[in-house]
Amino acid sequence: MEISPFAESDIDGLVAILRENNQYAHPAVEGPEAMRRVAACGAALFLVAREGGRPVGLVRGVYDGSRAMIHLLSVRRDRRGEGTGTALAEAAIRELRERGAPTVSVTATESSRGFWERLSFAALPVFLMLKTD
Repeated sequence: MEISPFAESDIDGLVAILRENNQYAHPAVEGPEAMRRVAACGAALFLVAREGGRPVGLVRGVYDGSRAMIHLLSVRRDRRGEGTGTALAEAAIRELRERGAPTVSVTATESSRGFWERLSFAALPVFLMLKTD
């Protein structure tokens, strides 16, 4: 498995992974055009894990010069339990730290909380709030 920056040729495979994991509720945020915008944004981090040239997972985050946040991690279901998610998370953390981030936070769901805790993340008493209009 190799982990490297997003490429345009990854789009169809990444959309399939996001759909499979019920992480494609907002195509304007997760879809092909959003992927292109993220890839073009200097503050963004967008890494893809590939096996045989095909995407098996992705991680996205951002570092704004003060705070770093991983906001999306997704791995193909048939690749779970093989270390792909951990490798993606560690690669993202390493890259964000190299950019100068003093800390890294993550948006997590209740079902992913244990995964992040195993990587030494601690839960904070905050709420993620969303405005769509």
